[in-house]
Amino acid sequence: MSRNAGARPGWASGGTWGSGAGEWGERCTATGRGDVGMERRAGGSGAEAGSGEGDISGRPEREGEAEAGGPAGAAAPPEAADGAVPRQGPPVPDDDSSTAGRGGRARWVRRSLVALVVALVVPVLGAEGALRLNYTGDLADGTYTRSKDAIWLGHAWVDGRKTDADLTALAGRLKGTGIRDLYVHSGPLEHDGTLPESDYPKAAWLIESVHRELPGVRVQAWLGDKLATESPDGLRLQDPGTRTAIVTSTRQILAAGFEGAHFDLEPLHSGDADYLDLLDRLHAVTRAHDARLSVAAHQIDPLPAFHSFWGTVTDHSKWWSQAYFGQVARRVDQIAVMSYDTMQPLQSLYGGYVAQQTSLALEVTPDSTDLLMGLPFFHENRFGHRASAETVPAAVRGVRLGLSRTDADRTNFGVALYVDFAATEADWTAYREDWVR
Repeated sequence: MSRNAGARPGWASGGTWGSGAGEWGERCTATGRGDVGMERRAGGSGAEAGSGEGDISGRPEREGEAEAGGPAGAAAPPEAADGAVPRQGPPVPDDDSSTAGRGGRARWVRRSLVALVVALVVPVLGAEGALRLNYTGDLADGTYTRSKDAIWLGHAWVDGRKTDADLTALAGRLKGTGIRDLYVHSGPLEHDGTLPESDYPKAAWLIESVHRELPGVRVQAWLGDKLATESPDGLRLQDPGTRTAIVTSTRQILAAGFEGAHFDLEPLHSGDADYLDLLDRLHAVTRAHDARLSVAAHQIDPLPAFHSFWGTVTDHSKWWSQAYFGQVARRVDQIAVMSYDTMQPLQSLYGGYVAQQTSLALEVTPDSTDLLMGLPFFHENRFGHRASAETVPAAVRGVRLGLSRTDADRTNFGVALYVDFAATEADWTAYREDWVR
């Protein structure tokens, strides 16, 4: 897929780049650029062996056989020193013995396959059972919006396709909710970290209109690109020049009037030190401009070191360690977990997974950083995402359960809605009724 075909926050869902709703959202939709002991039968029966008592070979003696050379004129076997006939070698396996050998191998293969299936399925069933249990329990009072929510908006809001009427409708939709920040797609970044100003020609119109229609709501530039971590093509954070260019691009969008920079760089592997260095440099810039630095974050290991296992098996490291998530969270003002594209088949399992992710994130996110959990305002059926399972009601209940169990009074907490152009009325209703209240 071309560089401009980017994927939404959450590409790291297990598919190829752009396998989900495109990270660059509506821009892709509107432009056509795309928003795993052989049994051997012994010679002679017991009756035969007993018929020649004292004959070591187990063969019946026949009068004159030795002198005559045996049946059919065969040469008589040589006698041992004491006159006894020496023991004969093992009989040559006949067809029945060969069949028994193949059957033994088949049984070994079957047993090995059964053992492998058990080794894989039992842990999965156990984990899924734990998620289902995690979806049960009581919700703490007051676990609703804290007016720290956000929404990802497509590129049409800054490239001239949206009008004043569209802005009025958006304002009507958002008033009375907890949405404080708009992550407006304004890229993507070039692979060298630069950002053409021609990518966001209507940014000034949007920012001015939002300030007029929605006082107190911030407009942040959503920037990102595919990283060259799992393929040769993409942005390379390990290049110091590229990181410097990203810092320059951030200064550029802040000068254009944006009140923050929201970064979604994928697939970003757990432990990436170059990303942490970039965040330190970016935060210095945003603080100097009294602006916000926010990021879209990968999910946290549901099991210890699961990202290492998954990366080894699939060559795609979907998750971050909890420790690395905490390192990122301490370097930004806002961190939005892409808690969708989870590969869960049922609402109860998805909701339990979101509850787990909420708790894991709360445990390592500083109180001073806004933690937002992503809600799936899109509907797709593909590997990694089942629309009937990943619903807004299930996600909201999971968020409230995790919040109730871990830090029910956390002030700097909210949800992030992905994405405006794919949302349905049912999504908005569930958000308002289950979370906004």
